Amino acid sequence: MQIGPYQLVNPVIAAPMAGVTDKPYRQVCRDHGAAMVVSEMITSQSGLRESTKTKFRADLDGEPEPVVVQIVGTEPEELASAAQYNVANGAQIIDINMGCPAKKVCKKAAGSALLANEQLVSDILTRVVESVDVPVTVKIRTGISPDQRNAVTIAKIAEQAGIRAITIHGRTKECKFDGHAEYDTIADVKQQLGIPVVLNGDITSPETARAALKHTQADAVMIGRAAQGQPWLYGQVADFLSTGQHTAAPDLDARVNTILNHITAVHEFYGPGMGVRLARKHIKWYLAHWPISIDDQARRAITTTDNVSQQYDLLAQFLTFSQLHHAA
Repeated sequence: MQIGPYQLVNPVIAAPMAGVTDKPYRQVCRDHGAAMVVSEMITSQSGLRESTKTKFRADLDGEPEPVVVQIVGTEPEELASAAQYNVANGAQIIDINMGCPAKKVCKKAAGSALLANEQLVSDILTRVVESVDVPVTVKIRTGISPDQRNAVTIAKIAEQAGIRAITIHGRTKECKFDGHAEYDTIADVKQQLGIPVVLNGDITSPETARAALKHTQADAVMIGRAAQGQPWLYGQVADFLSTGQHTAAPDLDARVNTILNHITAVHEFYGPGMGVRLARKHIKWYLAHWPISIDDQARRAITTTDNVSQQYDLLAQFLTFSQLHHAA
């Protein structure tokens, strides 16, 4: 799949997830086979650019191409300005969030709430595309609710506006993450569009990725929650789509290295105060996929400590000990 001048090495993309796809996590995803990663959504409000949260989210220093930044907002001019700002900061592709179902985003009429106003969608996409000389993409859902699926209309608006690729999560705004993703709407969009279509939602294994691509004829899959704690899923899916053969998960030695390197990167990126807190969710996800169980007391000790060194040491001790015990 190609977006502007960027040819992806495989059709597997890491989804943008607020509070998850920060700079350390994006590197882990790339290291384990994701052809492209997308930043956490960055607000279009210029007054928040100097906030601590936005500064961390906008840190693109040293990232390999294509560098994709997702922006969120409701005002065409504000979003255009945000696109220009992020391109100047190193973004090579701008992605517009019209798919987030979170209440705090939708109550401001941003994210997937925008799908209810097709004229505003057109105004935003047209203005952002005009404002920058890099490819602009958009992420949407299938509609506002199951009886208001307007993804085909929105997709046509996007293509007309000059959007270079569209990602569709197979649920509506109303559905949030409940139930099962449906791919019929994505198949309809793909049939009527000339730009690349990426499908998202319920891609949890190599088999589900292949089945969804076959059903929709989409150009790529985007994986989010399923890779939390097992980032090697990106490479496993990419290998299966390419060869039809299953690739084993990394051995325990390699997994230990991935986990500890990731947690170290989080600590170093955010500093000890924020780092120890933000590492906790990643540790919980990794331990959930660790093939050896951990008792509740040890888990609590690792995930509740406020000391960076202690968090790392307790985690390393458990992983190393359990690995040796498992081998024996």
